[in-house]
Amino acid sequence: MSVITMTLFSPVPAPSGFCTILSLATQQNMFTDHVDISQAELLPGDGHNGKVYISSPPGYGKDPLEVYGLLKPLYSMPSAARAWHTTMGAFLAKEGCAMVGFEKSMWTVMIDNARILLGPHIDDFVIVCANQKILDGFRARLLDIFEGTYEGKLQHYLECEVTRDMDKGTTYLSQTHYAEEILRTHNFWNATPRLTPMQPNTRLNKEDCDKNPAPDFH
Repeated sequence: MSVITMTLFSPVPAPSGFCTILSLATQQNMFTDHVDISQAELLPGDGHNGKVYISSPPGYGKDPLEVYGLLKPLYSMPSAARAWHTTMGAFLAKEGCAMVGFEKSMWTVMIDNARILLGPHIDDFVIVCANQKILDGFRARLLDIFEGTYEGKLQHYLECEVTRDMDKGTTYLSQTHYAEEILRTHNFWNATPRLTPMQPNTRLNKEDCDKNPAPDFH
């Protein structure tokens, strides 16, 4: 009996990679754009010999062993993320982009002596460049190939709020909105804040320590 394995993931930038892009953009006074891709004609992922098979949808076919070979991957299927990465990689390679080191989701390209850096997280693109005209042209070609929206200058990305002041050369990252969302979701937004969860006026000393604490307590 043979076992078929399939690559399902799409590489994403590490948090340090995202911070590196913003750091370079800050140091070199680069513009930062945010693009969200909503639809694309997916190229086949790895699959099995480049093909993807699915079982019969409800109401079609009676043989439980019958499968269908897809002409192209579909959104929401397990291998869609990998297929999207293949599709995106083909476009970026055509644009002359190259991966940055071993980071498979960070790309760079030189266009008319202006460097573009990209950090796509699945279908969310951060694109930075010091030349706004070249950046606009690259973004236009991206959205001409893939259906998506230009979200404007980078302000929110992966639950992070990005605040830039290009005149002062500063960039700040925060998660205020994300923290507020978590507190509201779990009904802690109106909780009375405390600097410490301990009872007031508690006094501790080393004699209170257990001389033989249980290993799982640590």
